[in-house]
Amino acid sequence: IRIIRSLDFSQNALGGACRIWRALKKADADIYIIKTISVGVPLVRRFCRRYQRKFVYRTAHQDECDGTCLKQHPILGRMFIRALRQADIVFAQNQSDAENLKRLHGIDASAVGNAHRLPDMIGTTDRDMILWVARSAAFKQPEVFLELAGRFPDEKFVMICQRATEKSNYELLREHAAKIPNLEFVRRVPFHEIDSYFRRAKVFVNTSVAEGFANTFIQACKWAVPVLTLAANPDGFPDRYDCGRCAGGNTDKLVEALEFLLEDNRYLETGIRARHYAEQNHDITKIVNRYKEAFERLV
Repeated sequence: IRIIRSLDFSQNALGGACRIWRALKKADADIYIIKTISVGVPLVRRFCRRYQRKFVYRTAHQDECDGTCLKQHPILGRMFIRALRQADIVFAQNQSDAENLKRLHGIDASAVGNAHRLPDMIGTTDRDMILWVARSAAFKQPEVFLELAGRFPDEKFVMICQRATEKSNYELLREHAAKIPNLEFVRRVPFHEIDSYFRRAKVFVNTSVAEGFANTFIQACKWAVPVLTLAANPDGFPDRYDCGRCAGGNTDKLVEALEFLLEDNRYLETGIRARHYAEQNHDITKIVNRYKEAFERLV
């Protein structure tokens, strides 16, 4: 793997565009793949068209597929959608996003799940916490998890919450968390240490307004942890595979769903189904083969 350092659009857009163009030429690749909506997407598409290379895009969030990006960023959104229409392949994180791209924008996309290495199964007896892992971004709604912890004073809640890059009330959030006796607030955990938290979790909670397909969902499932979401529901997988619950955006239903999973230790059997879901849909050995087949067809 070769890393070519190139740009920072936040400093100077024109200079950043020139640097990434030079980096793309230096890479001299047959296929260029980019992820996440930005001015880099139409730029890479133009480069590939100019030098007759293959352009591939992979979605990163539901907002890119359901029309939200066009509403929030009309100019960039139109440039982004135009670039995707000219892509050689578009990969979506889930089937719902692929269907939205086709229905709303006329873009054909292949749904390929995020890939993870799956550890050997371990015992599920040493579970002692309700876990939340995300940035402090507004759309992640971390305050909902604090409210949830207050409703279950006899359960231990752990919140791993790194400060988001955008402005946020991070210190106010920490102060609020410190007042909840059964909640532990952790500012940051290195990626190579995060599994030690997931393997101890009874339930993983996601409070985001929306997601593409959060990697934390897979991190939970691979350790046999049920996924409980407030609103995010890619492909309806928590209910479809009976490996968790989605509360449909209703905080009262979120409380009810957590009560259900904790009662009679239902989280244990639900977690086993979560592990089976990960094995079927997110095993890196299977996902890599799907990418390999797609790239071989391109070149």
